[in-house]
Amino acid sequence: MRAAPSRHEPHRQWRPLAVALVAGLGAVLTAPSSAAAHGFGGGRTDLPISKTLFIYAAALVLILSFVALAVLWPKPKLAQYRFVALPGLLSRVLLSRPLAVLCGAIGVFLLELTIYAGLTGVQTSSANFAPTFVYVIFWLGLVPVSVLFGDVFRAFNPWRAIGRAVAWIAQTAARGPIPAPLAYPERLGRWPAVAGIFAFAVLELVRSGGDAPDTVAIAALVYSAATFVGMALYGVEVWCERGEAFGVLFSLLAKISPVERRGDRLGLRPPLAGLAALEPQPGTVALIAVLIGSTSFDGAAESSLWTGLAPKIADGLESIGLSPEKALEGAFLIGLTATVALVYGFYRLGVAGAALVGDDLRAERLKGAFAHSLVPIVVAYVAAHYLSFLVFQGQAMWFLASNPLGEQGVDIFGTADRPIDYSVIGASFTQYAQVFFVLVGHVAALALAHDRALELYEQPKQAVLSQYWMLVVMVGFTTLALVLLLQSNV
Repeated sequence: MRAAPSRHEPHRQWRPLAVALVAGLGAVLTAPSSAAAHGFGGGRTDLPISKTLFIYAAALVLILSFVALAVLWPKPKLAQYRFVALPGLLSRVLLSRPLAVLCGAIGVFLLELTIYAGLTGVQTSSANFAPTFVYVIFWLGLVPVSVLFGDVFRAFNPWRAIGRAVAWIAQTAARGPIPAPLAYPERLGRWPAVAGIFAFAVLELVRSGGDAPDTVAIAALVYSAATFVGMALYGVEVWCERGEAFGVLFSLLAKISPVERRGDRLGLRPPLAGLAALEPQPGTVALIAVLIGSTSFDGAAESSLWTGLAPKIADGLESIGLSPEKALEGAFLIGLTATVALVYGFYRLGVAGAALVGDDLRAERLKGAFAHSLVPIVVAYVAAHYLSFLVFQGQAMWFLASNPLGEQGVDIFGTADRPIDYSVIGASFTQYAQVFFVLVGHVAALALAHDRALELYEQPKQAVLSQYWMLVVMVGFTTLALVLLLQSNV
């Protein structure tokens, strides 16, 4: 048991990470300024330095950060932090039962509206509430909310709210305890969530017409039915924590947040510290690989490599009897699966290398031990790839909220004619923000991996040696992210 840190310790323990960030970001941000006279040309078409030089500079960021961490971070720190409780009144209000019921009711209403609008509204993706709400507000918008404010989705989770309500009604009707749910199999871990997120990625990136309103609504119904079965078998809270795909996802991302809940109190912690306590359940690495891989494939689908390769794969599938549409879907499914497998394999390669250092640490143990270090990369990829899409398409909710079914003449809130303002962020800001997210995410990942290595290995020298392999992994992921961003900006 480690002694509790002093009241000033949280500030000292984050100094090495701050130095690493400043050193690395300084290297890459000063490089573009020296070539800024070239400008951006046609908006998003060119970076102010050559693409190759930019990737080299980004790799240098990670190397400098690695050196800074090795020199300035000699002991594990993330497991030692002081929980700063927020005022009791604030905790009582935010965690009160009436507010929990209200938030749950809002979540259920939004789910019902999504299904109703998808099934009965106009079948035009841009004019119907369902696709934009699911793919933009829910899927993308909750990422920064979770990172900044913690597990907000848990309060609004419509499936959890319905499950709890049904359980309460059943218990009341039975006038006593109801039969206990089955014990959740430990080997099942987070694998149901892996299946759910992968299915969502297939709907979004593979299925032709996956953004059609009725398709979105039917998918929501199917997922709801599967979720309620899981809750009935294993209990509402257990299934939400391990099996319900979106609850597991946003809970995972919320561990980056400086906001923490301990029992009936809310408080603050250093960012990233929550990830140090992530339980390495079966399926955790696969879940993260699906998240990184699906985002990577979405970017790669715009590249000349894939646009040249996909038709050839589709032709091969047509030759075995598939229709042109199904053959193309099959090609994209193959591409998505291969990208996820590549991400998973690349991480396992880094872990296998770290296992060679010594201390009798097997690769299987290290695979789970370092899984939490990939979570910031998930956020980095999502933020970099979808930043402008979220900012621009998110504004569509102004007019979709006033006319969720897309019917003529409906204007509930008086915002049905409000246009999207494409001047909110410019091309230069978008590009620099994308690179910033990628670099900060990977430096944070390095810090998490370095801190965990210091816990696992007896000698700091061994910990540093093990992280040479993880550095290769981070440089590889950074390069991939930047290549995809540069490709999409062409």
